[in-house]
Amino acid sequence: MRQRRFLIPVSVLVVVALGVGLYLFQPWRLLTVRETHEALLVPPAATQTTSQAASQASAPPFSAPAETPEEVAVGEWRSLEHATTGKASLIALPGGTHSVQFAGLNTSDGPDLYVYLSPHASSSAEKTFGQGFTSLGKLKGNRGDQVYEIPAGVDVSTIRSVVIWCQRFSAGFAVAPLEQA
Repeated sequence: MRQRRFLIPVSVLVVVALGVGLYLFQPWRLLTVRETHEALLVPPAATQTTSQAASQASAPPFSAPAETPEEVAVGEWRSLEHATTGKASLIALPGGTHSVQFAGLNTSDGPDLYVYLSPHASSSAEKTFGQGFTSLGKLKGNRGDQVYEIPAGVDVSTIRSVVIWCQRFSAGFAVAPLEQA
């Protein structure tokens, strides 16, 4: 009889702890894949002729709105908490607006992932990416190609990196440099 009084509360405590742990960590997300296949604004293998590259090098960045989407900055993902590969690009759009695109993104799925624009260099310590950022919203998928519009009013000249950030655990999955030439 005495064992029962001890066993029931312990069992209830274990079930509650397991439920909370499953809710917070969502371990099945390590095995899930959310693929996105959005049309990229600038193909990742886009090449420029020598004359185009020379004219762009002599023109100051953001001097006039682009007539066609133009890659302003590009960087490879650097893994933080989870192995991540692919490229991130800052794209200047006609009309003076900007977007960020991910080409060939491959990372782990997570419970609460967001895309942040950061004023910090990609070589900064992980904890700094959770400060002073601009959120572009939830990560659309953990694999594939995707595009995020940068809200009007964001000063793109201050963007130094893009981050995949887990809000629930205040942890960075990956960071890519987007420093402009």
